[in-house]
Amino acid sequence: MSETYAGLIRQLADVTARMEAERAEAESWYASQCAGAERAVRDAEQAVRRAETELASAGQEAELTDAEVLHLWQTLRDRLGAGARRIGDPPVPTPGPPTDPSLLLEGVRDLLDRTRHPGELPASSHPLLAVFGALGAALAYTLGFAARAAGVRYGGDLAVGMPVLSLVVTLLGPLVGLAPARLLADRRHAGLDPRAVTVVVVAGALTTGTLFALFR
Repeated sequence: MSETYAGLIRQLADVTARMEAERAEAESWYASQCAGAERAVRDAEQAVRRAETELASAGQEAELTDAEVLHLWQTLRDRLGAGARRIGDPPVPTPGPPTDPSLLLEGVRDLLDRTRHPGELPASSHPLLAVFGALGAALAYTLGFAARAAGVRYGGDLAVGMPVLSLVVTLLGPLVGLAPARLLADRRHAGLDPRAVTVVVVAGALTTGTLFALFR
C-alpha cells in the first residue's frame, strides 16, 4: 500500500511540474503576443500620424498650386486682352502619370516671361491699319458734317454749338482708327507699337484733310 501511495505522489508531482511548465510557456507566449500587439499598435499610430502629416502637407501644396494656377491664368488673360474671352476658365487636372506640378508651373512662368513684351504688328498689316485710319476719319467727318447740318437746320443755340462740336469731332477723326487697330493687335497677340499708331494717324489725317478740301 505504501509503495502504491508513493507512486501516486510521484505521478502527482510529475503532473504538477508539467502543468507549471505549460503554464509558464503559455504565460510567456501570451506576454510575447501582447508585446507584439502593442508594437503593432504603436507602429500603426505612427503610420497614421505620418499619413495625416503628409495629407495636410499635400492639401496645403494643392491649395498653393491652385492659387498659382489661377494667378498664371489671370496673367495669361491680361496678356491676351480682348482675346481672353475665347480661352474660358482654367483647365482642370486630367488623369495621368504623377507629375511634379512645380516643374509645370515653372515652365508656364518661363513662357509668360518670354511673352511679357508683345511683338510688333508685321508690315503686312500696315495697309489694313491705314484703312482703319481712313475709315475712322471718314466716320468722324461724317458725324461732324451731320452736326453742322443739324445746327444750320434747327438754328438758335444749336447753330452756335454744333459747329464747335463738329470741329472737335472732325479733328479727333484721325484717332478713331486706333480702336479697331488695337483689336487687331490683341487678336494677333501683338502690341500697338508707335509705327502702327503712326500709320493709323497719318492715314486718318490725310483722309480728314482730303475731305476738308473736297467739301469745304
